[in-house]
Amino acid sequence: MDFEKANIFGLGNKNEAYAQYFDGQSYLCPLGGKDSPLSMANVTFQPGSRNHWHIHHAKRGGGQILLVTAGEGYYQEWGKKPRKLRPGDVVIIPPEVKHWHGAAPHSWFSHIAIEVPGEEASNEWLEAVDNAFYDNLE
Repeated sequence: MDFEKANIFGLGNKNEAYAQYFDGQSYLCPLGGKDSPLSMANVTFQPGSRNHWHIHHAKRGGGQILLVTAGEGYYQEWGKKPRKLRPGDVVIIPPEVKHWHGAAPHSWFSHIAIEVPGEEASNEWLEAVDNAFYDNLE
């Protein structure tokens, strides 16, 4: 299936605000508007693009939900094997779990990222995913 047709929420704008926490180009298309009780965005990754390891902290509640909409990508929690993601996959990321996600090396990838509301919620951005490890995923 053609990626542009499958990516129903559109590409959005270049993810300049968070570019320092990504390897490769990503794009953000905010969803729900500023009056939404949830922070949601369609995040699109060019082939080979992924975010750095990070943790969603929260005293109570918090975390993140990913709804895969197009392409192929990966999700990995620290100390576990990477999980290949395809359209229709759902990833529920509890708070305090170190993880990364992004496109497969040879595929565009989009997911809707939903920030779960939490008390004293924040994101901690960490190191980049090891290039040699990532390049050998497929």
